[in-house]
Amino acid sequence: MYRSKDAARCRVLVSGRVQGVFFRMFAMREAQKLGLGGFVRNLRDGRVEAVAEGDRSNLEAFIARLRVGPAGAQVREVAVEWEPFEHEFDGFDITYD
Repeated sequence: MYRSKDAARCRVLVSGRVQGVFFRMFAMREAQKLGLGGFVRNLRDGRVEAVAEGDRSNLEAFIARLRVGPAGAQVREVAVEWEPFEHEFDGFDITYD
């Protein structure tokens, strides 16, 4: 990933039926297709959190895909926080806490 003038970072919280439906794998694959860095993880409250960095247009495409999710998911809400680009990640992974 490179730093461009359009580089950004977002934190996305997805709620609904998003655990136990391969949502994290879906998010990781979509992020990798878009060349994003970051991570995705399940939260104890039943939501999924994704933190991603890259070009803003690719981040917006990623968020649009998270709003739909994989087959079996029922996305109820997607909250997005935009943050400054930090170039913290070299790839996109699933993390386990």
